[in-house]
Amino acid sequence: MREISSHKDLIVWQKSVVLASKVYALTRALPSEERFGLTQQLRRAAVSIASNIAEGSARKNRGEFIQFLHIARGSLAELETQMMIALDQKLLECGESPLCDIAETGRLLNGLITRLSAASRLAHAKACENGAEMSRPTNR
Repeated sequence: MREISSHKDLIVWQKSVVLASKVYALTRALPSEERFGLTQQLRRAAVSIASNIAEGSARKNRGEFIQFLHIARGSLAELETQMMIALDQKLLECGESPLCDIAETGRLLNGLITRLSAASRLAHAKACENGAEMSRPTNR
């Protein structure tokens, strides 16, 4: 596994930036009456995904990073919902929709959350183990 030195190294962040760009391109074609409605909502949700991944990765501890990844996952669900509404209202064509990109980003987010959570549990267990060893009386 390669070293992650920045959020820019995370595939999920890279994919979420591409997803946000696709959303911006798609929303340019929405009717002008949606400019302050669905267009803004779609864009904000899409930008929020990449932004929360970046902000979380810059935090000092793993727990905060995981919390921001959960927020990103919430924004992803919001984006998916809004995209489905746009499709239902025939504001977008089915072939234009980035639902596959949304699903892929979701899988990547879930995988990263799972991996970081497992590492946190392992680190916690080791810390507890070390703490127990330190608190044991020594025979003199």
